[in-house]
Amino acid sequence: MGNTLQKLSGSPGASFSASSQSSKMAIVAAIASITTAAMILGYQGSQRKQRVRHLKGMAPPPARSPHTHGVGMNRGGDSGKPDLDSEQRQQLYQEQQAQNDKPMPFDEELIQEQLARNIAFLGEEGVDKLRKSFVIIVGAGGVGSWAASMLIKSGVGKVRIIDFDQLELSELNQHATASRADIGIPKAVAMKNAFKKIAPWAQVEARVERLQEDSAEFLLSGNPDYVVDAIGDLTSKVALLKYCYDNKIPVMSSLSAGAKADPSRVQISDISETFEDPLARAVRRRLRKAGIDTGIDVVFSTEKPYRAQDRGSGSSQQGNGDSDDDDQEVFTPLPNFKRGSGSLPVLVPLPAMFGMSMATYITCKIAGWALEPLPIKFREALYQRLHRDLKLQEESLYGSGPLQIGTTTTSSQVDDKDFPLDRRDIGYLVEEMFRGKSAVSKSMDRIVVCRWKNSEPLSLLNAVVLTQQEMEKHISLPVGTDLVSVYGKDVVDYVDAQFDEEQQISRLR
Repeated sequence: MGNTLQKLSGSPGASFSASSQSSKMAIVAAIASITTAAMILGYQGSQRKQRVRHLKGMAPPPARSPHTHGVGMNRGGDSGKPDLDSEQRQQLYQEQQAQNDKPMPFDEELIQEQLARNIAFLGEEGVDKLRKSFVIIVGAGGVGSWAASMLIKSGVGKVRIIDFDQLELSELNQHATASRADIGIPKAVAMKNAFKKIAPWAQVEARVERLQEDSAEFLLSGNPDYVVDAIGDLTSKVALLKYCYDNKIPVMSSLSAGAKADPSRVQISDISETFEDPLARAVRRRLRKAGIDTGIDVVFSTEKPYRAQDRGSGSSQQGNGDSDDDDQEVFTPLPNFKRGSGSLPVLVPLPAMFGMSMATYITCKIAGWALEPLPIKFREALYQRLHRDLKLQEESLYGSGPLQIGTTTTSSQVDDKDFPLDRRDIGYLVEEMFRGKSAVSKSMDRIVVCRWKNSEPLSLLNAVVLTQQEMEKHISLPVGTDLVSVYGKDVVDYVDAQFDEEQQISRLR
C-alpha cells in the first residue's frame, strides 16, 4: 500500500490521487460512525420494546364484579367449582379488589416518557405532586368518567371511583372508557379495569356504593387532595358538598349539562355566581339552608336550556330521589316536558367537556400551576354603566323604576335592592336575550337599555336593548304608542318572542 502511494506520488496525477484517497477515507469513517450509531439506537430500541412487553405482561386480568359470572359462582355446567352463597361471593370479590387496588411495579423511564408532555408543561415538580396526589371521583357516568380518565392520564397517582350503578348500552356513547363488553358491570369496576391498562402504576380503587349522608365519612376517608362531584342525584350531591365544605376538603362540582349544546358557554366559577342552571338553583337553595353560600367551585353552562320534545308521559320516578316538589320542579322539567318524563336530554359531547374542564382545573391546582378562571362575562364594566344609566333614566322619567308611571320618589329611596334589575340581570338581558345587539337595528354600537312599553313597569319582560340614538327617540314616544306603527311588525314580534321565551324559562332559574 505504501509502495503504491509512493509510486502514485511520483506520477503527474499524484496530487489528485492523494486528495481522492483522503476523501475515500473520510467517507469510510463517516459510514462507520453512522453504522455504530445505528447499532446503539437499535439496541436501545430493542431494550425499550422489551421493557414495554414486560410492563404489559404485568397488567392484571380484568377484575370481575360480584354482579357478573366468574367470581366463584357455579353456573350450570361449571362442575367441580364450589357453589358460594352471596355473602361468600361478596367477601371473595372484596378480597380480590383489595389485592387489585395495589399499584403494579413499573419502569420509571417508561412512566416518565408517558407523562413527558405534562412534565414539559407543568415541570417535574408539578407532575411529582400529581403522582403523589389522591383524588376521589363520585359518579362514574358521562362527566365523572371523563374527569377520572383525564386525571389518570395527567399523572394522578391514586384515585377512588365511587358509583353504585352498572353500565347500560345507552350510556356507551358518553362514557370515557366503557365498551360493549362492560355492559352489566359496575361503572366503577369497568373504569378500574380500563385504567389498569392505561396506567398500571396508579392505585385505583373501585367502590360500588351509593354515597349518602351516613356513608360520606367512610367513602371520602384517606385525606384526598380533591373530590370530584359528578353526581346526578340531588340529595347525594348536597350531602357530598356539605361534607367536603364542613371538613375543608377541596371539592369541585358538576352542574347540569342537560338540554344544552353550546360549548362556548361552559364556565367555571363559584357556585354563588351560577345562572341558567336549574340544578344549580336547587343545590344553592339547599346549601343555603345549611349555611353555605359560597366557597364551592363548579362547572356549568350559561346557555339557556333548549326546549326539547316530550319523550313520553310515563310515570317514571324523578332522578333526584327527593320529595321537595319545589326543587324537583326547578331541577328536571322543561316548559314542554310533562311531569314524569324523566331527566333532561343530554347532547353527548357536553358531559365530556364538563369532565375534562374539571380534570384540567384540578390538575393545575394540585400541580401548583397558577390558574384563575375568567369571570363568567367579560364586559362587567359595560353592565355597570348600563345599569347606572338605566337607574338614572328611570328616576328622571318615572321617578322610580319599581313604581308605575305617575308615582314619584326621591333618588335617595332608590338603591340596588329596590331597583327591579341588578347588574347581573342587565348582563343577562344584553347577552342572552338580545345577543348584545339592538332589538331594532341589530347594531352593537353604543348600546343602552330602556323600557320597551312605557305604560308598563320595568322588568326583564319589559326592557330592551337599543342604540343610544334609538333610545332617545324611543323614550320620547307618548305613553301607549302603538309600537308596530313605529318599528314595524317584524321588530315587535322579535321583541315579544324574547319576552315569551324568558317567561317560559324564568321558573328554571
